[in-house]
Amino acid sequence: MNSWLTIPIDSDFSIHNLPFGIFSIGKKAPRVGVRIGDFVIDLEQLRKFGLLAVPRNVCNQASLNAFINLGKKKTSAIRLQLQDWLVQEKSPLKKYFNQAFYPIESVKMHLPVKVGDYTDFYSSLEHATNVGKLFRPDNPLVANWKHVPIAYHGRASSIVVSGTPIIRPKGQIKPADSPTPIFSPTKEMDFEVEIGAIIGKNSVLGESISTAEAESYLFGLVLFNDWSARDIQRWEYQPLGPFLGKNFASSISAWVVMMEALEHFRTETPPQDPQPLPYLAFEGKKNFDIELSVRLNIDATHSHTISQTNFRYMYWNLAQQIAHHTVNGCNLKIGDILASGTISGPVAGSNGCLLELSMGGKQPIDAGNGLQRTFLEDNDTLIIEGYCEKEGIRVGFGEVSGKIVASH
Repeated sequence: MNSWLTIPIDSDFSIHNLPFGIFSIGKKAPRVGVRIGDFVIDLEQLRKFGLLAVPRNVCNQASLNAFINLGKKKTSAIRLQLQDWLVQEKSPLKKYFNQAFYPIESVKMHLPVKVGDYTDFYSSLEHATNVGKLFRPDNPLVANWKHVPIAYHGRASSIVVSGTPIIRPKGQIKPADSPTPIFSPTKEMDFEVEIGAIIGKNSVLGESISTAEAESYLFGLVLFNDWSARDIQRWEYQPLGPFLGKNFASSISAWVVMMEALEHFRTETPPQDPQPLPYLAFEGKKNFDIELSVRLNIDATHSHTISQTNFRYMYWNLAQQIAHHTVNGCNLKIGDILASGTISGPVAGSNGCLLELSMGGKQPIDAGNGLQRTFLEDNDTLIIEGYCEKEGIRVGFGEVSGKIVASH
């Protein structure tokens, strides 16, 4: 399938992708757009020209929530129609190219959804094992880990779009050589490579979602960086779990890749032993082969890759996460985000955070140009990229980035 629009051969945003996002240009209000190659298609303009049969006050909104609320049947049809028009030689889009297509460098991207609730899972066996070894060398996995998709409820208000600066958080820290805690900016600023799932349909309070129907509640996926202050987290996490060490910021990529665009990249979930309880049983390929890489930019002159991993390694898949999240009757709403938890792999260099890469800060890693890091320093920029590629088809997420700035 080839488009009449010139698309770079290595573009994340091929004709097979067509993700949705929120953009603005100049002083115009934010609205819904679709990414194709190095261009953004203005869906509100297409509606005004009579090409899209969608209600008013859907494509001119500052979030995708109203668009998602049209339902998967409608949103999928719009994506397929655009895909068809982008390959037709006599496409109606050509007539409105100058009025509805904007070069990506001319637009500003915004948070794609209004996030009502955010849940962060802990679904990578390798990550849980590696972190557990730092604190419990002889018994790294807690007793419930292979029975329950562990998660905590995060803070939706501090989720920001890629490119937003991240202010170094302050809080209580308990130095190893002090009998009492101190108040300080974090000295152990970290990232976590994750995938965020955008909920695309409301569920009913009091009802559970099965693994078989779970994916019908997903609109699409984004890259997710769960920024973490490890020293603050270490002092506060017992007995109720993460709080200030996590809720100061999480970053997501600007474009939501629809689940339909990822069908070609399904893969098997790793073996689960012991067998989960019946409500977590599933059939079919529920993981996705998404290549992920992490780059650290210490200054404007160099960029160094510090990790490469893959979403296919996840022990608990998206369907199981949704089934467990709702088994007690908890309801999901459009725009909610379920983050996967840190994605680490079984091979060297596939760790999804600095806590693992630097062995808890004890072994500095190579940051390029003869520099080292144990944790992130002020003015460091951390970039996560992700894409799928198979049989000549490439579908990518672009990037999620953030620059660390000093505490105020």
